[in-house]
Amino acid sequence: MAEGEKLIPINIEDEMKSAYIDYSMSVIVSRALPDVRDGMKPVHRRVLFGMHELGVRSNSSHKKSARIVGEVLGKYHPHGDTSVYDAMVRMAQEWSLRYMLVDGQGNFGSVDGDSPAAMRYTEARMRKISEDMLADIDKETVDHQLNFDDTIEEPTVLPTRVPGLLINGASGIAVGMATNMPPHNLTEVVNGTIAYIDNHDIEIDALMEHVKAPDFPTGGIIYGYEGVREAFHTGRGRVVMRGKASFEEVKGRECIIVTEIPYQVNKADMIKKTADLVNEKKIDGISNIRDESDRNGMRIVYILKRDAIPNIVLNMLYKYTALQSSFSVNNIALVKGRPELLNLKQLIQYFVEHRHEVVVRRTEYLLRKAEERAHILEGLIIASDNIDEVIALIRASSNAEEARQKLMDTFELTEIQAKAIVEMRLRQLTGLEQDKLRTEYEELMKTIENYKDILANKERRMEIIKEELVEIRDKYGDERRSVIEYAGGDVSITDLIPDEQVVITISHAGYIKRTSLTEYKRQNRGGVGSKASSTRNEDFLEDLFVGTNHQYMLFFTQKGKCYWMRVFEIPEGSRQSKGRAIQNLINIEPDDKVKAFICTQDLKDEAYINSRFVIMATKKGQVKKTSLEQYSRPRSNGINAITIKEGDELLEAKLTTGDSHVMLAVKSGKAIRFEEEKTRPMGRNASGVRGIRLGSDDDEVVGMVAINDDESNILVVSEKGYGKRSNLDDYRITNRGGKGVKTINITEKTGKLVAIKNVTDSDGLMIINKSGIAIRMAVEDLRVMGRATQGVRLIKVRDDDAIAAVAKVKNEDEDMDDENLAVEGASETENDSGTTLDNENEQTENNE
Repeated sequence: MAEGEKLIPINIEDEMKSAYIDYSMSVIVSRALPDVRDGMKPVHRRVLFGMHELGVRSNSSHKKSARIVGEVLGKYHPHGDTSVYDAMVRMAQEWSLRYMLVDGQGNFGSVDGDSPAAMRYTEARMRKISEDMLADIDKETVDHQLNFDDTIEEPTVLPTRVPGLLINGASGIAVGMATNMPPHNLTEVVNGTIAYIDNHDIEIDALMEHVKAPDFPTGGIIYGYEGVREAFHTGRGRVVMRGKASFEEVKGRECIIVTEIPYQVNKADMIKKTADLVNEKKIDGISNIRDESDRNGMRIVYILKRDAIPNIVLNMLYKYTALQSSFSVNNIALVKGRPELLNLKQLIQYFVEHRHEVVVRRTEYLLRKAEERAHILEGLIIASDNIDEVIALIRASSNAEEARQKLMDTFELTEIQAKAIVEMRLRQLTGLEQDKLRTEYEELMKTIENYKDILANKERRMEIIKEELVEIRDKYGDERRSVIEYAGGDVSITDLIPDEQVVITISHAGYIKRTSLTEYKRQNRGGVGSKASSTRNEDFLEDLFVGTNHQYMLFFTQKGKCYWMRVFEIPEGSRQSKGRAIQNLINIEPDDKVKAFICTQDLKDEAYINSRFVIMATKKGQVKKTSLEQYSRPRSNGINAITIKEGDELLEAKLTTGDSHVMLAVKSGKAIRFEEEKTRPMGRNASGVRGIRLGSDDDEVVGMVAINDDESNILVVSEKGYGKRSNLDDYRITNRGGKGVKTINITEKTGKLVAIKNVTDSDGLMIINKSGIAIRMAVEDLRVMGRATQGVRLIKVRDDDAIAAVAKVKNEDEDMDDENLAVEGASETENDSGTTLDNENEQTENNE
């Protein structure tokens, strides 16, 4: 160790702590996070200021990028040329920034992720909007600080007239925090800012009427609004983005054409990954993918196979590829040097405060300059009034210093005024010039009064800010690029959808649709029925359910799984349409089948879900009761609703309040009635307890009803079209697990029992045959009969036909319509896009 040196022992833990804190603060404040006032990180600010200092403006010629980078690197940003050039390149890319700040010439990369050319090949200059971000920077409007080597000064913030942070967003990873702010539409942001200036107490929801949602440079669709609302209110949220797609027929083949992709998605990567998924058979229905993008715009063509349904393929693309992506909003910006999470109102507020400070400082600077000029003019006017004396005094002086001193003493002038008189040109002695001096002085005094009034009146300052914002909006404002689809995702859009009754039908091959109940005509008992749905040969309508658009639907499958969906999410179809394959709506297993549905109210209402139960029955006579609360958090892949034993399957599921009477009916014509309380609540994975003892090995349960009132009648229907309704009291209450009592007299004419329902006079009835023939009638047309009778004919059934489904519907006061629209047989039909569903049906039938 050298002489005079000594070792100072320090604690390594303390040293690392302080060093890391210093480093992290440096990254947070001086590198990764944008300033809330101008929306710039230091590197972007330095690039624009460097170009300003170089004079590379929008009306000058382009300069080599290397020249600009060198200027910025040498004077302001000593962090490497790559960081400076990359930042400048991004500011010149139309797919990166909503409003570009740099006008680039040469290869600045592509949306496919291609690298830009080296900086020695490219050229750049500022855009007009950047000049407005630097406007008035030479009028002492912002603070300056010394650069890294303390040789020159750089601005700490730009005096921007443009709300840069909102219109272009920002992203950056600091230490322990990150920011990810989406771009917005300038017109909307300016309108929102003006609304805030007019009313500082404005609510965020009111601001959102102006600033509707982010507006991405690549366009696309904002799918769902809940994430946007959350981001605006809290500063954090998840915005789902989708590419813009349409269907076209190209050379006789159906194609999906994508013209816009989500923000920050690499087009080439997306196409490659999609092709890989097609090759791996994870996405079906695509035969070829072509990228036909050119200088006129983007065009990605997905050529479909002949049997593919475009809508289904598009949904698969959205689900499995980057054609649907999400933008996680995290509005962290520097406020007075400290990182803060900001909502929409705060972002606008801090920008307005910054503009207010800029206007005040600019006015103070202009006032000072005007007063200095006025002071000189006062001296010049005094000199012009006494011009002969002044000339004589100057001629008599031996040097300028002596002349200045004599002027100051003789006319009581300041040193500045005396200096200006001494330096006055001879032409200013003419009468015209003297008049000009007086006119300029009078104008200047008005200007000074105006500046003083601005400084004394905050309302005037706010008006100036508004006028400048309107000017910016008129210069750079444009239409939205991103379309907002409010109905997307898990968003509550009940205000947009009428809460009308709909009929949900599911066919044997697994097709589902919802149809307005008004499309079905009511007929008298014994009618032949009208065509309810077009089905493919060998397919028939198997399940029918009535609900309202706003309700939640729980789907229970024969394997005992539960899936969740809103009724309005089920595709709408006409009475004749086929619907959509249920596999494309919920992630049901290929060999599973939906057997029961429950319509519930709000699943987020704790009081509601804790006071309701789901009671289930299987074909082999098992019953199980579980609290609805256990089904209120389903996953996309479904949840277990009941454990099904081998050889059994789930048949029915009903929603109850816990005090119902449960009735089970079996194919052989017997039924049992017991109190729901006899079945204790169990967990989702339990398999239940015995509900009814079957008469024989081939006997099975055909239905279950849960009754909450004594006014209901019990309706039973046999497979040959016979049915009847009986009083509930005809069925005595017994213990769970017995054989039950006779509910209909089963004969060869009636056929086996197929359905049991609880009905009242106000109900309607919908009966559908396996051939697709439907009839709708009023229950009040059926008289109440004894429990063990054969019943009456409800619908004429051909010898080769049988009843497939029975459902009750609300009876409506409409004219009886005897028009019979019987259709012989069911024909193969096409879906809306003109593509037959043969393969889909065959696949579904094979799975079953």
